[in-house]
Amino acid sequence: MLLLNDSNSRLEKQLQELYNRHKLQAANIDWSYHEYIPWEQARCFKKEPWLPQQRIVPDEIYTAVETALLTEVNLPWFTTGLSTTFRGSFQVLQDFVHTWTAEEDQHSSLLETYLIVTRNGDPRELHRLRKMVVENGWEIDFETPLETMVYTTVQELATMVFYMNVAKAAQPYDPELSTLLKRLAKDETLHYTFYRDAVKTHLELEPNYIMLVTDVIMNFKMPGAVMPDFSEREKIIAKHANYSPVHYFNQVVDTLIDYWNIRGLRPAASEAEAARVRLLSHYDRLKRIVDRLSVSSK
Repeated sequence: MLLLNDSNSRLEKQLQELYNRHKLQAANIDWSYHEYIPWEQARCFKKEPWLPQQRIVPDEIYTAVETALLTEVNLPWFTTGLSTTFRGSFQVLQDFVHTWTAEEDQHSSLLETYLIVTRNGDPRELHRLRKMVVENGWEIDFETPLETMVYTTVQELATMVFYMNVAKAAQPYDPELSTLLKRLAKDETLHYTFYRDAVKTHLELEPNYIMLVTDVIMNFKMPGAVMPDFSEREKIIAKHANYSPVHYFNQVVDTLIDYWNIRGLRPAASEAEAARVRLLSHYDRLKRIVDRLSVSSK
């Protein structure tokens, strides 16, 4: 990790304050996944085997939710990656990973149980995919604590936006599914907020950290990219489930560039300033592409 010299104690104190805030907010919205399952819909699969026509949501919405599930099931690997990169840094970061893991642990259980109980998903196929994804594992591409925090900021915000947008698309077909997706989005919002503000604290104490921020944003890819047929899933979700590259830019990239005040940042090191300019050029290039896509879709 890059050092902040005499600012390290200030950084640790501010990270601890962010963690304390998170625990307080999370305690106010504590929940259990069983509250969101329509158990009255459950039927015995031995007596009544699963059939595709039992699915009550469109296949495209199902694909979006299944993709979320296959991302969430890799929690053991996500925890391993975060713990590894935070090892040797502030203890508060390890503490947050433990809390984050406990809160995320319900997500895959909720999604999978819901899909099976409502017969939206084939339980045998879900088992096959789940095992394949977890068996394949996942490794984070970054080595420093700050790079990891930037990555998780983008990832958590993208996941929150994804859940909210898919919830909107699912509402006409399955209001209960929409409700549970919004519930998951609340968790992602708190996780995103911790990492977002942790990164902002780093940049305020040492603007030269922009070099690491730039590298992560310009090379970002979702952890779900390791699952089968991910590119095809992305296309389906973009077209039918309310989450496309346009949404990613408008609701994720644009939000973070503004919140972290990248335009107003003034790093002292020339290579850091060059990285800031490179990031803003990347942003401008993406914006031009998004503007063209938005016009063509009207």
